[in-house]
Amino acid sequence: MNASITVPDDDRPPPVRFAFDRHTWKEIAHLLANLPVALIGFVYMAFMIFTGVGLSVTVIGLPFLALGLAGARGLGKAERARARALLGIRIDEPSPLHSRRRGQREGLFPWLWTSLKDPVAWRTVLYEFIRLPWGVLTFAVTLTSLFVLWPVLPFIARGLTNADRAMVRGLLSPSDELERRIAELESDRGVVVDTAAADLRRIERDLHDGAQARLVALAMGLGLAKEKLSGEALDTTAAAAMVGEAHGEVKLALQELRDLARGIHPAVLTDRGLDAALSSVASRCTAPVKVTVDLSERPAEAIEGIAYFTVSELLQNVSKHAQAKSVSVDVWRADDRLLIQVQDDGRGGASIDGGTGMAGLAERLGAVDGLFVLESPVGGPTTVTAELPWRQRAKR
Repeated sequence: MNASITVPDDDRPPPVRFAFDRHTWKEIAHLLANLPVALIGFVYMAFMIFTGVGLSVTVIGLPFLALGLAGARGLGKAERARARALLGIRIDEPSPLHSRRRGQREGLFPWLWTSLKDPVAWRTVLYEFIRLPWGVLTFAVTLTSLFVLWPVLPFIARGLTNADRAMVRGLLSPSDELERRIAELESDRGVVVDTAAADLRRIERDLHDGAQARLVALAMGLGLAKEKLSGEALDTTAAAAMVGEAHGEVKLALQELRDLARGIHPAVLTDRGLDAALSSVASRCTAPVKVTVDLSERPAEAIEGIAYFTVSELLQNVSKHAQAKSVSVDVWRADDRLLIQVQDDGRGGASIDGGTGMAGLAERLGAVDGLFVLESPVGGPTTVTAELPWRQRAKR
């Protein structure tokens, strides 16, 4: 997601005065720089457009135009920086043009097509063409006023720079809220991909270090028992002991596989829903937990799973860190949102960046357009409120 530029809370310029304060001198500097900056931009745009269109009948024409539009984006970025520095306006950067998943390559034709229809670059082209006559006018008026209309120059500078501000906002700002939303979704997609990869690594590690190791030991134990029973030196007592050990390994391996399956998607959640699944999780918490689920119907499986694992991780945090005597879990629906609230009377002091997994939970919820709010003063109580979009469960 694109980060906003840190500027004063009030985006409006200070009231104009006869005195030549620093704001007025910045505006004058901006107006005097308009001509050389506009001239550079106009020459670049004219060369890029006319050369690209002229070469469009050849193989290199469209790629040349696409590269030129990428350069136009760079000019737009420089103009936004100049406006922020000299005109003091609040303006965000547009979302990146080419965003893709890690490890994926973008082909030539998709890159070309995306570049040629880039609205940010084309608005910058229009901005640079408009700026040349405007730059000539503002340079001439400001330079003349410095020697002829000095007493009213602050008012002239303010009027001209207000027009500059309007042009920058109109042509160089991100298109609309949709473009900001696209940038947020691109960032959220990266979070989802990273989370899925981390989960796959965890499952692989648990299988390798747990059930797989026990099954290897089981196979070796049964092999030794077989030798004791089939060799010349028959030893039924030792074989029976080895089979008994193997039976114990089988039970442990089955328990680890059940725990692993529960961590992926518990059967009780699939069969009986959030109420039963959260009650099962609550029974493993070190503090007494009161679970209240007020849902007239079940949400979509993906949302239900996220809600389950959110509560599960929060209760694990309570067991590990909170030293709580009681915990409450409430789940309900409000319009098109699924709300979750987990509260404990523990020691408090939890934070998003406190290393307890809260940041990961917030990212996971944000990736599906959810919200995560943590209130945990030192001494408690700790209240976590999570929101998820309500999506209807698919009918089977």
